[in-house]
Amino acid sequence: MDNFLDTGEHPEDQRTYVMFHGTSIEAAEMIKKNGFTPSRADISMLGAGVYVTRDIQKACNYPPGVSKSKRRVLKVRVDVGKVKIIDKQDHPMQKTWHTEHGYDTAWVPPGVNMVESNRQENCVYDPTRIKVMEVMKVNKKTM
Repeated sequence: MDNFLDTGEHPEDQRTYVMFHGTSIEAAEMIKKNGFTPSRADISMLGAGVYVTRDIQKACNYPPGVSKSKRRVLKVRVDVGKVKIIDKQDHPMQKTWHTEHGYDTAWVPPGVNMVESNRQENCVYDPTRIKVMEVMKVNKKTM
């Protein structure tokens, strides 16, 4: 069963949820073919992992600098495993939640001013926890 959470609702450990990942047409095809590639730890807010959101409107705005006609939103099923809340910049576990503490997913709640949009975000360390369900065009229906 797919679980949908409100954007500010805390995800429970060991559950599977529907989330979204905004990307380009080309990257969407590569992800479908080869799976997700985690971001690099040194350039990412929460360290290495795959960034997903429960906020489809946020996903529709990615990647920045790419026209809407060339964007895609991946609807994904995510096994969140053990979840750590990261609710402020310079949180003591902001980049070590997985490597030093064994969490599978970091969750940034909405409204904590950690991301430019001030919307919620999730970072999943292991890309095999994420399965693509659907590739959607960005249009008025998805926004």
